[in-house]
Amino acid sequence: MNYLPIAQRFLVIASLALGISVAQAQTFPDRPISLIVPNPPGGLVDTSARLLSEPLSRVIGQPVIVDNKPGASGNTAYQYVAKAKPDGYTLLISYSGYHVGNPALMDKLPWDPIKDFSPIALLTVSTNVIAVHPSVPVNNLKEFIAYAKANPGKLNYASQGNGSVSHIGTEIFKQSTGIDMVHVPYKGSGPAVQDVLAGQVQVFITTPPSVMQHVQSGKLKGLAVTGKIRHPGMPNVPTTAEAGLPGFQLESWVALYAPAGTPAPVVAKLTESVKKSLALPEVKERSDAAGVELRYLTPTAMDALLKKELPYWNKAIKSANITLD
Repeated sequence: MNYLPIAQRFLVIASLALGISVAQAQTFPDRPISLIVPNPPGGLVDTSARLLSEPLSRVIGQPVIVDNKPGASGNTAYQYVAKAKPDGYTLLISYSGYHVGNPALMDKLPWDPIKDFSPIALLTVSTNVIAVHPSVPVNNLKEFIAYAKANPGKLNYASQGNGSVSHIGTEIFKQSTGIDMVHVPYKGSGPAVQDVLAGQVQVFITTPPSVMQHVQSGKLKGLAVTGKIRHPGMPNVPTTAEAGLPGFQLESWVALYAPAGTPAPVVAKLTESVKKSLALPEVKERSDAAGVELRYLTPTAMDALLKKELPYWNKAIKSANITLD
């Protein structure tokens, strides 16, 4: 008999909590939403954020602001969102290179890839492009591999930062081809591209938004794309399989996350609003022009993807002896 009042008390508390969550969802959002980007302007991650921000603002009825917070291999932004109030107003534009790469690269990560974040949706995916400066005397991937082997350590390659997909992917590329290049990390795609265009760094394996216009104009040579099919914006650039390296493929993704503990109704509203935003015809047109593939996934599917990729990238990073140094 003594337990009945306690049970009733728990029911009342649970009902109140549910009522608060429903009320939050009904009024959400009533002020601007911030999309925290772990990279500087330019490149796949920032492009994906800006593809989403304007249509999402129209769909959800409040300003959606892109806030670039680069630094510490993405950790500045990830830690900022992990510690933010879980109310749906501070969201993370997550990059696969950080979300699945950093846990394998860092012993004391200041955030947990699963426990600290609630998935909202997958936004975009992108193949990568093996691009080189015109001063490199090659015309295709086979010639490049032969040239790199004949000149070990003489070529420099750019990355978006230690632990990024461009860093990890290029190290795996080196392992798979037996070549030796020197890593030059940058704080995002923008500054990396500038030095590759200037010839200070000769090689960049990165996503199409960073280099597509330069490959199209001839300022950079596109040797191969790392997906299963050719990229529509660079139809003359073969896949790695077509270029003679079928075992090397590399894909990057960008997803939207909220801090863990964000009320389920708020997450559901954000998820549905993102789905509507990505389905707008003008967003598809803009993504095609930017060289980005829209690929929506639900929170459940995004959670499954992350849990599948974490052990895969951990194994790849460890086997290639990749570090943040």
